[in-house]
Amino acid sequence: MKKIIIHSVPIGVSFTGLEIFCHTLNPIMVRGPEFLKFYLMMLLGFYISVFCLKPFRENDSATSLYFMLFIFMMGVVKLIRGISIDRPVGILFSILVAEIIVFVIFMSTDFKHKIK
Repeated sequence: MKKIIIHSVPIGVSFTGLEIFCHTLNPIMVRGPEFLKFYLMMLLGFYISVFCLKPFRENDSATSLYFMLFIFMMGVVKLIRGISIDRPVGILFSILVAEIIVFVIFMSTDFKHKIK
């Protein structure tokens, strides 16, 4: 339960900022720069929350994995929407590639801990 609360705080803060600055709760309909601000705020907040769990001796869990997949899938949906309406999506694509790299690192360290 503690992990869900800690991981949902950055997502809640990101959606609150989206409501305050863009007057909507639908991140897919937000234009490019505003979406990138929202997405980076959510992504950085999530990874900070992951590092905040380390002092509590909490290991990486399925909860962290599900939140990572939620954030990644939101970026993929926005990428597909941007491509379909013929907008430049290079920065978002770069962010998603970096997320894939972090996800692979996350999974490899998790796999190493399960082997031990």
